[in-house]
Amino acid sequence: MGKPTGFLEIERHDRSYEKPDVRRRSWKEFLKPLPEPELAGQAARCMDCGIPFCHNGCPVNNLIPDWNNLVYRHQWEAALRTLHSTNNFPEFTGRICPAPCEASCTLNIDDNPVTIKTIECAIIDRGWQEGWIKPHPPSHRTGKRVAVVGSGPAGLACTQQLARAGHTVTLFEKSDRIGGLLRYGIPDFKMEKHLIDARIEQMTDEGVAFRTGIEIGVTLPMASLLRDFDAAVLAGGAEWPRDLGVPGRGLDGIHFAMDFLTQQNKRIAGDDEQRATTGRGTITAKGKHVVVIGGGDTGSDCIGTSARQGAASIIQLEILAKPPERENKALTWPDWPLKLRSSHAHEEGCDRDWAVLTKRAIGLSGRIEALECVRVAFAKGADGRLAMQEVPGSQFQFKADLVLLAMGFLGPRKPGMVEQVRVALDPRGNVLANTTDYRTSVAKVFAAGDMRRGQSLVVWAIREGRQCARAVDEFLMGSTTLPR
Repeated sequence: MGKPTGFLEIERHDRSYEKPDVRRRSWKEFLKPLPEPELAGQAARCMDCGIPFCHNGCPVNNLIPDWNNLVYRHQWEAALRTLHSTNNFPEFTGRICPAPCEASCTLNIDDNPVTIKTIECAIIDRGWQEGWIKPHPPSHRTGKRVAVVGSGPAGLACTQQLARAGHTVTLFEKSDRIGGLLRYGIPDFKMEKHLIDARIEQMTDEGVAFRTGIEIGVTLPMASLLRDFDAAVLAGGAEWPRDLGVPGRGLDGIHFAMDFLTQQNKRIAGDDEQRATTGRGTITAKGKHVVVIGGGDTGSDCIGTSARQGAASIIQLEILAKPPERENKALTWPDWPLKLRSSHAHEEGCDRDWAVLTKRAIGLSGRIEALECVRVAFAKGADGRLAMQEVPGSQFQFKADLVLLAMGFLGPRKPGMVEQVRVALDPRGNVLANTTDYRTSVAKVFAAGDMRRGQSLVVWAIREGRQCARAVDEFLMGSTTLPR
């Protein structure tokens, strides 16, 4: 414990943002890091609880009290080693993780948790600045070859762990750049892509082979992987978006969120407009009345991107009722609570509306002009389960030139790799594999991340990638020293 009375003497103080008017004009990250003396003070607030609930709240089980203590004592390099022992990519989670660890912090009982996410990000950023982060090539080679399909956080974590265990790993990515959701689903203003590039360079020096523009099951048959590699890991994510099944869905101007976000990320990466919009046509919010359907993080990313593109107006719709401003700690802590959450994007020019169901898209000459909606309420049915009911006489319309569908994902896409490998699926349509050995129903084929568990968080993907790597190593070698 860094300072026994730290939580009594020091108030919580987190990173701040650039002002909305300033950050709307830039695609760069806008978080303002805390200075080092203040970081030490924030770390001193950690109580090193006898039962560290933050360990369980964190999907990768970060050793949070340990590196808080080291930061308080200005032992930054040791803090970095401790952080890396459980998390391959803290620069990702330190920026885009919703921080369930902070929800589980004992100090969150009175709404003042330790600034865990900020401290984590400061440790890893300091590590890059000081040059402490080096490649860790294996001391020996096993002679085993592993194919990992999908270069999102699960695939990257699995690949790095397996390469460090001495296996020869090839990472296949269907897109033109490595990173998956991190590259094309997360806007640059939340996480700049040089962070991914730095890890690619590190992993290349560790012996990883990256192959982009290859879609397994389409440009390269799955049979080739099974023939040429000793094991294969499916980490392709959950890319099947939930659609809007209403009359008028086919009108021009209604798009999936990922098509919209990917185009902007490609522009920032330097692609010309033709390359950025291949096969989709240009999707832009400039001068348009934008309606974002879906209240989660992807919807928030659409709001921030639309604001920076110069939308005339933005409204975000959510089918569920507005959650409470505060949770009942006696009922929820230390679990993740249901409560009203506002992101930076909501400060950048956005209205929100809850309990809204879209009924019809209205257009003229084939283009969207408005959405017809109704209010809904949720009440218990005869079976005791909540059921959605439309509120009679509540029809209304939103003006809409651009509608972005950010309603979540239904699981992995089935055409191509999943159909070709013929793995068993769970009742939700995800690739069936447990969290003990991550094996699928097909010999020497494993699955991890959103492809296995369904739509989830980046931090969960990193955890599954690490655990799957351990399972693959044990399968290939009979034993493993990789951590769970």
